[in-house]
Amino acid sequence: MEPTGSVNADPAREDGRCTQWRNWSGFWLLGLCNNFGYVVMLSAAHDILKRQESQNTTASTEATLAVGFQGGNSSNSSRYDCNPVSTAAVLLADILPTLIIKLSVPFVIHNMPYGIRVLFCVVMAATSFLLVSLSSAVWISILGVIFASISAGLGELSFLSLTVFFTRDVLGGWGSGTGGAGVAGAFLYSALTQVGLSPQLTLQIMLVVPFAMLISYFSLLVPPPSLPQWKSRRTEYAAVGSEESQGLMDGAEEEEQEKSTPVTEAVSTGPLTFTEKLHVIKGLLKFVLPLGLVYFAEYFINQGLMELLYFPNFFLSHAEQYRWYQTLYQVGVMVSRSSLCCVKIRKMWALSLLQVVNAVVLLFAVRYQFLPSAWLVFVIVLYEGLLGGAAYVNTFYFISKESEDRHREFAMAAASVGDSLGIALAGLAAFPVHRFFCSL
Repeated sequence: MEPTGSVNADPAREDGRCTQWRNWSGFWLLGLCNNFGYVVMLSAAHDILKRQESQNTTASTEATLAVGFQGGNSSNSSRYDCNPVSTAAVLLADILPTLIIKLSVPFVIHNMPYGIRVLFCVVMAATSFLLVSLSSAVWISILGVIFASISAGLGELSFLSLTVFFTRDVLGGWGSGTGGAGVAGAFLYSALTQVGLSPQLTLQIMLVVPFAMLISYFSLLVPPPSLPQWKSRRTEYAAVGSEESQGLMDGAEEEEQEKSTPVTEAVSTGPLTFTEKLHVIKGLLKFVLPLGLVYFAEYFINQGLMELLYFPNFFLSHAEQYRWYQTLYQVGVMVSRSSLCCVKIRKMWALSLLQVVNAVVLLFAVRYQFLPSAWLVFVIVLYEGLLGGAAYVNTFYFISKESEDRHREFAMAAASVGDSLGIALAGLAAFPVHRFFCSL
């Protein structure tokens, strides 16, 4: 009889493993697809501005932001081979809509079902690739970048909130996927343009990514019954409240059921009030501030200093050096965001301090040009990516672990503002730095 019992238990175990694997893989793909467009826009920033500079030489009335793409080095008098506009311009167009969404949407997003959110993100992402690749005017190109930002911002806070309905290990899948987006986006853009494909055609090929997001969410994930797929959380709360009022008549029997309810299925007993949300935000500051500082330092490097770390005698052109800086940075991010199963780091301020040291060292390297070769910069930006990725994935792991069940869904969404705020401030700080060095 024992062998028969063990054999009968195997299918249930296998189903559990299969569900766990599908959910982890689903969140990995969602992270990959959600961040892909954002990364591609930043990887293309140098090319965007090069094309704009070329247009400005033939049409002096043209606006200063980019509409298309063109490789090659500029011919200006600065030793840094500067673009007329910092790549931080593209960064700000890519991050400010995301920041606005993350600052405001967590307070009202519970009114929008998860299924509708995903469909909206897919449409925004696909539209962004089309607009930027087919743009014939400045405002169309920038509008495409903004659409990519809206998709990434709404997607990130939605999918981080979504992890509350699954086992905590899906956070590792999400973190690894967002890191993979960096590598895939930066590497594919660099590699495809390096072998001769036009940036326009490269972006059109990448239209497959939004549709992969659609498939991974609706076909790969195994959603629990408690997930509000096509109804808002407000409707869900009303239904729960009605059931609870009927359950009061059952007394002790109902209490026993509540005790045995899994955490993932008892996310909350009602909507958080505005005061409660402010209280949750106050408790998140110990996570959000270090994360914001890490991202401020690393994007100050990425969009303020990387384009100035130019080595004329290196075998790669200026545009190619910039692309591979971005690619190696994203490799570091992917490795560290995939490390949650191996190591967990609670001291976020240590990561912040190390990233600030990176920024200071590279700032002096730009000013005094003491680095002998781009190879050393490749190593530094890889290390920079490792720090940034570790800060991101560990921040959300410990928020998920330490937040109360009722607060967790809102906390995960609200905390996502940390990295975006740091990135936006870095973009603003990069402008005067770019102007100063390019005037030398």
